[in-house]
Amino acid sequence: MADAGTTAAGVVRSLRAGRFAEVEALFAAPLRAVASAGTLRVAWTEETARHGAVTSVGEPAAEPIGAGLVRVSVPVECERGTLTVVMSVDGSGLLNGFRLAPGGAGAWDPPPYADPSAFEERDVTVGSGPLSVPGTLTLPRGRGPWPGVVLLSGGGPFDRDATSGPNKPLKDIAWGLATNGIAVLRFDKVTCAHPAEVAADPGFTMADEYVPHALAAASLLRREPGVDAARIFVLGHSMGGKAAPRVAAADPSLAGLVIMAGDAQPMHEAAVRVTRHLASLTPGPSADAAVAAIVRQAARVADPALSPSTPAADLPFGLSAPYWLDLRAYDPVATALDLHKPMLILQGGRDYQVTVEDDLARWRTALGGRPDVAIRVHDAADHLFFPGTGPSTPADYERPQHVDPAVIDDIAGWLKTT
Repeated sequence: MADAGTTAAGVVRSLRAGRFAEVEALFAAPLRAVASAGTLRVAWTEETARHGAVTSVGEPAAEPIGAGLVRVSVPVECERGTLTVVMSVDGSGLLNGFRLAPGGAGAWDPPPYADPSAFEERDVTVGSGPLSVPGTLTLPRGRGPWPGVVLLSGGGPFDRDATSGPNKPLKDIAWGLATNGIAVLRFDKVTCAHPAEVAADPGFTMADEYVPHALAAASLLRREPGVDAARIFVLGHSMGGKAAPRVAAADPSLAGLVIMAGDAQPMHEAAVRVTRHLASLTPGPSADAAVAAIVRQAARVADPALSPSTPAADLPFGLSAPYWLDLRAYDPVATALDLHKPMLILQGGRDYQVTVEDDLARWRTALGGRPDVAIRVHDAADHLFFPGTGPSTPADYERPQHVDPAVIDDIAGWLKTT
């Protein structure tokens, strides 16, 4: 605990001094999949622009959260407000989670469309053996049979709620769907529950990250009394949406897929595009350096000579060469095309991470003419399907919000009629 607090205090000192590469050097592999020195710089600059220069830094508060991790919160006083730097630190002193939270942020509140009296929840274990993960089963009250859906969160070590700052988009979805008479199972990703074991496996791939637990979750839901075993769906967000066709290919009994902001552009190409976008928000030498680094690393991924022995340090986000080789060989759109299953594909019009032009266009080209595929764009939604106006930025995710009720209605209506 003391060591974790010392690490966290050092991270805040580095942030305050603008030494973002020093912080990135402490990222464990799962965190490197979703953040970099460049994204840190953008987020920190936006927060200090909003709250003013840092005036003082408080004492770290540490608490164990399981799986060998310690969550540390460091309060930061600024000229016009406060913020909290929240990190999860493993036994090696590496960061497995990182976020900038509003100072004094309250607990998550249920969205207005969720009626907790309409459903009940219980804890479950998904999978078996040392890599089993904890999850939550949300069941409508009354008698079924209800359709059931397994939720898959995006890339990175997300918990079962896909917690992002003060927000819990997968919990929004679970409670919204259960209110509408749909059984939902969500679970902590293996990269969240077992970060040390994942980091120790040099051959770990995206398939390992998603498929085994998704299959186990579908099997668990299928056996639940009151759930219609013939109507089990998978709903994936972001990388979870990319992985969903792969899950369905491994389980032909699944009834269909919901893909929310599923990235279809090759991930190394998307990494360059997103880094350039973030750099444009706060241009400068460090932003230019971040772009140059990701361009260089993405070129290594695209190189036909990429081999399992290529050092992870030479590749985007510090992910291993086997992870990138697996991603490079997997085409989610082609896989979905071969499934011949009903699909609902949703996209946010304000999403800068997965976009209408770069990603949805690929889904539309391949699947847009199919009568069993519905493709819908929510123009006001960002990557997390939070409604808003104007350009979306990373700082938006730190403001308490909920998944757009129109999105919940779309999903619930489709699941109940498919």
